[in-house]
Amino acid sequence: MTILIDNRTEEVLSQELSEAIEKMIHESLRYEGFEKPCEVSVSIVDNEEIRQINKQFRGIDRATDVLSFPLLTFEEDETLDLNEKDEVLLGDIIISLERAREQADEYGHSLKREVAFLTAHSMLHLLGYDHMEEDEEKEMFSKQREILINAGIPRE
Repeated sequence: MTILIDNRTEEVLSQELSEAIEKMIHESLRYEGFEKPCEVSVSIVDNEEIRQINKQFRGIDRATDVLSFPLLTFEEDETLDLNEKDEVLLGDIIISLERAREQADEYGHSLKREVAFLTAHSMLHLLGYDHMEEDEEKEMFSKQREILINAGIPRE
């Protein structure tokens, strides 16, 4: 499995946060039973960069905490995109470290927990989940909670 983490902020990404991201990716895949070797790309950005990406791809001109760009549709006849190692390209996760820090303060938990939560949330999007409808949202949020607990990073 390949996990590419690209820190595009001026801030140093701590080993603790890098390890939390990797742990959540592995746990999300395990939880969902996704056993194919795969590649996930994670970009760490600031509020301005995520605002620009959000505007470009979603038409929403404001910063957000995380964006997900899945490459799979999970349809029966889907052709899988593979990297040079024959790993399935799952997609891209973009996390605003600045917004994650703001939310960690707002919710009264650690930055590690917030980044782990955002990673689990985004991984579920890459694995085909959404939360546009109330029942989808309940299912997705329940899965996020279980993944965080399984990974040993519950709500503090």
